[in-house]
Amino acid sequence: MKIHLTSVFVDDQAKAEHFYTEILGFVKKHDVPVGEKDRWLTVVSPEEPEGTELLLEPAGHPAVKTFRDALVQEGIPLAQFAVDDVKAEYRRLHGLGVRFTQEPLEMGPVTTAVFDDTCGNLIQIATKPQ
Repeated sequence: MKIHLTSVFVDDQAKAEHFYTEILGFVKKHDVPVGEKDRWLTVVSPEEPEGTELLLEPAGHPAVKTFRDALVQEGIPLAQFAVDDVKAEYRRLHGLGVRFTQEPLEMGPVTTAVFDDTCGNLIQIATKPQ
């Protein structure tokens, strides 16, 4: 068994598509209309185009707002993405205007940082496990 797909709830799929592809560098995998305004919109890492998909899922369910607001208020990231060099990625994203809630922090063998994805979530980046 392996993870094929996971999701993050987003306030606006078009805004999320821009952020996750143009800023973070993911590649759009699927974009299928669902209903009148929603889409089955997934992105993948360009390093693993057949790897795990991230669904940019509409945050329409009433429980989503309460859940995400509580996580953001507590500073808890909804998801974590692995990068080779957190400090370099922090500089790149910060230069593109991404707002970080936690600058790079070394915690033993791992370095992490947390940013706002502009779509209602905090996302953590961490060094890839060795």
